Amino acid sequence: MTDQDSGRRPKYQRIADELRTAIQSGDFAPGDRLPGENDLMSTYDVARMTARQALSVLRNEGLAEARKGAGVFVRTFRPLRRRGIPRLAHAHWGAGRSVWSADIEDRSLLVDQIEVRAAAPAGARVARVLDLASPDAAVCVRSRRFVLDEKPVLFSVSYLPAALAEGTAIAEPDTGPGGTYARLTELGHRPVHFREEIRCRMPTAEESARLSLEFGTPVILISRTALTEAGVPVELNEMTLDSASYVLEYDFDA
Repeated sequence: MTDQDSGRRPKYQRIADELRTAIQSGDFAPGDRLPGENDLMSTYDVARMTARQALSVLRNEGLAEARKGAGVFVRTFRPLRRRGIPRLAHAHWGAGRSVWSADIEDRSLLVDQIEVRAAAPAGARVARVLDLASPDAAVCVRSRRFVLDEKPVLFSVSYLPAALAEGTAIAEPDTGPGGTYARLTELGHRPVHFREEIRCRMPTAEESARLSLEFGTPVILISRTALTEAGVPVELNEMTLDSASYVLEYDFDA
């Protein structure tokens, strides 16, 4: 960027550029407090709104986080690496491990806000994906939030044909070792093929509240369909991820 181009940029963006460079160079380490609004006003001779906008840029980029009553700090970023292929291997959940355990390593995971509805109307979209007879067909709906290191990172809603889940652990809050896929396997409906669609957008107000998102943080939407060897869809799982907490990793041979 030339000096002329830099001069055309708003002051708050130029301040954010300097702070970003300082963070990336290590002048401000993870957990360090960044200069506050008063400091930036004095250093750069700008109005409070300009200083506030500069700090907001860094927060929106996921580089910084605000702590109530304390200031704005460099974010300690230890991303969740969602390894899209090995996490769904039968060797993993077939051995009684949760699909999610592949992502968290040695970190503390809490699953809360668990809600299970044994028989709810599928609706047109879910019925189409699960190849159900009509939108009125019953599905088992499992919703839960995943909290890692005391920070909500993901909200997940699964839909399964009610005829498969009725009277089984799938319709219970705790599905047991290996989770839903292990139970489906025991019932003779082992998932052997998965299809995922990934999108990114800004969150709704409900999503922002549920995931405690910083203002301006997008969400990643992953829609996964699990199918049996015969190609029968047995689950639709719709996940909403905090984009500032995840790295999506896909490792495969050509």
